[in-house]
Amino acid sequence: MLSIIQAAGWPIWPLIACSILGLALVIERFISLKSAKIIPAKLLDEAIMVSRNGIPGPDVVTQLEQNSVLGEVLATGFRTFNVNPRASEEDLRASLEGAGRQAAAKLQRYLGALATIASAAPLLGLLGTVIGMIEIFGSQAGDGGMGMAAAGGNPAQLAHGISIALYNTAFGLMIAIPALIFWRYFRGRVDEYLLAMELAAERFARHLLSLRR
Repeated sequence: MLSIIQAAGWPIWPLIACSILGLALVIERFISLKSAKIIPAKLLDEAIMVSRNGIPGPDVVTQLEQNSVLGEVLATGFRTFNVNPRASEEDLRASLEGAGRQAAAKLQRYLGALATIASAAPLLGLLGTVIGMIEIFGSQAGDGGMGMAAAGGNPAQLAHGISIALYNTAFGLMIAIPALIFWRYFRGRVDEYLLAMELAAERFARHLLSLRR
């Protein structure tokens, strides 16, 4: 591996940094986007059951908020009526929508960075290719001008330039393709979570409004 890095030249180092950062982001998103941390299976039903006889106290609301991302949204609905028992339907929906936007931002965290890596890695690989081509042309020109070029240039420098060009192109694609795949996967997963949270919040809002009738 070290020999490959040496053959690829200095342009490989930004690609290595991108690969390390991309791997860290993928691992972090896999851990953070687990269903248990976002939308536990029975959380909505439990929140509705707890509040059948009225809005629960601050301790229950705090416990719900710390449960998951969906719990934060549901706790916002409880707090709206704890702060203002006469809050209107518009106030309740506005608070839930605000909490939903915060939840969306939390779920989408670092996805922009992963998308940037997927876009930048091929360009960094192309940069290495261009640098390798410069090395190749430099080896053909040599110190002796056209005479050296006619003699075939510097074979060692020619081989080094080809190595830089090919290795950087390959590394750029090897980083960009998985990063793009994982970015699309996480985007799809986040969209599913957001849809489920929107439906849950709508059902929860109807439940809370029914308590006032």
